Amino acid sequence: MTTTTEPLDAGPAEHTRFAHHSELQFARLLDFYGVAWEYEPTTFVLEWDRAGNPVQAFTPDFYLPGYDLFIEITTLNQKLVTKKNRKVRRLHELHPEIKIKVLYQRDYLNLLVKYGLEQPSQLAGIALDDAAPRPLFLDDAEVDSADGAAPAD
Repeated sequence: MTTTTEPLDAGPAEHTRFAHHSELQFARLLDFYGVAWEYEPTTFVLEWDRAGNPVQAFTPDFYLPGYDLFIEITTLNQKLVTKKNRKVRRLHELHPEIKIKVLYQRDYLNLLVKYGLEQPSQLAGIALDDAAPRPLFLDDAEVDSADGAAPAD
């Protein structure tokens, strides 16, 4: 069962209220490249109680209609990343037709450096990888690894 709400906003980034600064920066990047996006437009119910009431749900950060793809950005600590990965896995179990890509902290930080965006204060001092950023293949989206680590290069 999917609960859909109207998009809070469909770009540009400067006219949308984001829960986290990392989401604003990602939206700015999408705007710069002309990629249409919607912020948190859909909530997926993942678990119900015995009476059929939702008890767990998941709202991915972005939907890219041109790619029919949801994006979840996670720059949180490992414990919370693991919990989020469980939700992504459960979404995939219930709706295998839904395409979702998780952008992990390493991916996000490398995007900031690659595109010259400001580094958010909550991530200041975190070391970046020496490796080049992994490409984000939007056309070939699948659920990323569920162990909390960024997928292997």
